[in-house]
Amino acid sequence: MKIAFFDTREYDRTAFQELADEAGIEVNWFEARLDRHTAALAKGADAVCIFVNDTADAEVIDTLYELGVKMILLRCAGYNNVDIRHAYGKLHVVHVPAYSPYAVAEHTMALLLTSIRRIHKAYNRTREFNFSLNGLTGFDLHGKTVGVIGTGKIGRIFIDICRGFGMKVIAYDKFPAEGSGIEYVTKDRLFRESDIISLHCPLTEETRHTIDADAIAKMKKGVVILNTSRGPLIDSEALLQGIKDRKVGAACLDVYDEEADIFFEDNSGHILNDDTLARLISMPNVIVTSHQAFLTQEALRNIAETTIQNMKDIAGTGMCKNELCYRCGREDACRRERKGRCF
Repeated sequence: MKIAFFDTREYDRTAFQELADEAGIEVNWFEARLDRHTAALAKGADAVCIFVNDTADAEVIDTLYELGVKMILLRCAGYNNVDIRHAYGKLHVVHVPAYSPYAVAEHTMALLLTSIRRIHKAYNRTREFNFSLNGLTGFDLHGKTVGVIGTGKIGRIFIDICRGFGMKVIAYDKFPAEGSGIEYVTKDRLFRESDIISLHCPLTEETRHTIDADAIAKMKKGVVILNTSRGPLIDSEALLQGIKDRKVGAACLDVYDEEADIFFEDNSGHILNDDTLARLISMPNVIVTSHQAFLTQEALRNIAETTIQNMKDIAGTGMCKNELCYRCGREDACRRERKGRCF
């Protein structure tokens, strides 16, 4: 079996190569992202392996199908960059639903603590031997209310961490986790009552711009907003305005609405063309990290293991518990009911 591996980074090779060799899978590594211009590189491959900023739209899927590719292996949980409906009957699409929910949840808390305790500012100061405490006053997390939007594995682990700090937790999810002991509320109530709001939901047309100008208007003055899920869950212009209006007290972002041509690249020697991102980064109460919440040794190993197993399952039986199908409505519905191959 052969994989055309797109958007390759050094840490990808380190995690995948050994496992691929053990499974007898040949990997062709490409630094280029998958799109309509690069899809032809997959000629001769049984599968393409892609990440969040690769594009598998209808045109790319048709090209891959004509080249004889049988599978799209997403080495991530999100799949908004793949036209699942168009892929049906042509290419099997599988993903990694949980590589390390602890990694993302822990990074979210790390961002929150860094922001509210001004750790990033203190770090920069002390490197210049400035030990002044002026401007470093933070606030306790204990007793604060955190609103969590999305209570899948990552969201629930983040909730556990918050409870460890003595925080009150309220949550919103279209599909509440039964028996979890989580207090579910409406989105409007969550916006009104939360001191801190953290996003842990997938990106769909329904969740796009969950936080927009209307949502921010309902929030407490000084609210802290965290996003380690998907960039378009937040309307970036509305967030920027909320910060300028002093309504949003702080924002911690590991993802960004228009990150595709920016994140995962070294742009330090270039002028950033995205004015909104440039203004966000310039704000003293905004922390932006480079979509790195998932990036731990454990997560990379789990991603590689699951991705290769997904390929072996589809190649062997045509069935995989991590297959995505537009007919399911939700990606887990078909796994509960499937009695045979998806197609």
